[in-house]
Amino acid sequence: MAKINRFEDLEVWKLSRKLAEDIFWLTQEGSFSKDFELKNQINRASGSIMDNIAEGFGRANRAEFILFLGYSTGSGTEVKSQLYRALDRQHISQEQFELLYSMADRVGKMLFGLIQSLKKSPVRGLKYKVSEDEVTYEIEEDVDLLPKIENRIPLKT
Repeated sequence: MAKINRFEDLEVWKLSRKLAEDIFWLTQEGSFSKDFELKNQINRASGSIMDNIAEGFGRANRAEFILFLGYSTGSGTEVKSQLYRALDRQHISQEQFELLYSMADRVGKMLFGLIQSLKKSPVRGLKYKVSEDEVTYEIEEDVDLLPKIENRIPLKT
């Protein structure tokens, strides 16, 4: 049973980091780079997912960690809404939208699973450290929503 001693070890943090990175690079090109308001908003929201996971992990108790995971969930939902705006403004292709939306959706499901696991845990204090075996990131459907990505999603052509 491997203990999670750092937020960087959490799979949900790793995936949210990838989402933020993909969104950042996508917003640096084409018409998206000139839509400063949406570009800044979606970059802040996507970064907020991983940042709140990290901040909550560093808090002194489980209840605060759960609270910050809730903030991350909200930021993920905000990203999904902003992806619709980017699609509607033709900053991204349908394929890019679907890939990023599914990543954000997967992060949300992982956050939900982590929150549920923490709520069931008998450990409440500073040493609530979660182990990977305890956190199953339960997802209702058994579908691989995330195709393999090398570095970045393809830019709109």
